[in-house]
Amino acid sequence: MSLVVLAVDDEPPALDELAYLLNADGRVAHVHRAGDATEALRVLRDTEVDAVFLDIRMPGLDGMELARILRRFAQPPAIVFVTAYDDGAVDAFDLGVTDYVRKPVRAERLGESLRRVAGLRAAPSPATAPDEPAIPVELAGTTKMLPRSSVRWVEAQGDYARLHTGEASHLVRVSLATLAERWANAGFVRIHRSFLVQLRLVTELRLTNSGYVVSVDGVELPVSRRHTRDLKDRLIRAAKHDWTR
Repeated sequence: MSLVVLAVDDEPPALDELAYLLNADGRVAHVHRAGDATEALRVLRDTEVDAVFLDIRMPGLDGMELARILRRFAQPPAIVFVTAYDDGAVDAFDLGVTDYVRKPVRAERLGESLRRVAGLRAAPSPATAPDEPAIPVELAGTTKMLPRSSVRWVEAQGDYARLHTGEASHLVRVSLATLAERWANAGFVRIHRSFLVQLRLVTELRLTNSGYVVSVDGVELPVSRRHTRDLKDRLIRAAKHDWTR
């Protein structure tokens, strides 16, 4: 598949490098360039592109604001953030971006992003294949997109949160309170000031000498007294729903 892409960066050397790397990939047919978000919108007014490779921190309308505008398009392009910073990861997750690439950009890492974009272009439309929300995580020096559905429980670690999956754990720069608010509609429930769990994965709620605990994937996590009643109610409602389906 031949892709038409738009590279957006307010720093000319960074834009030149990004455009060069995109042009060097055999999947890319043409690279449009823009030095800021306003110029990018002018390009997009006249041209259909498959993906926008977008810096976040830019003067005026920044990359995050531009991405929100792009998501309102009738047929939005895939969005890949290309940034030197990791503090936009959670907002990127909320926007459903395709990838989150850290600067300095490597050809191999950019190739992975293009593979994802090409896969989206070849996949069925969102009407038949809903988007899988994902959050950027660091893995062996590379930013990967972790599907939210793979997260079993979350542990607070200061201003960070550790996402636990069935195979590993990943530290992300976001507070547990923020995730609890943003992931509530996806079935995640606060059980303790330090823990958030996927309710459907709770297999046991048990009283011990030190208080209640829940079991998630065979791991026991504490339930604070203030969250016990709400958790019991939620588990009962979920069980009744399963019985009556």
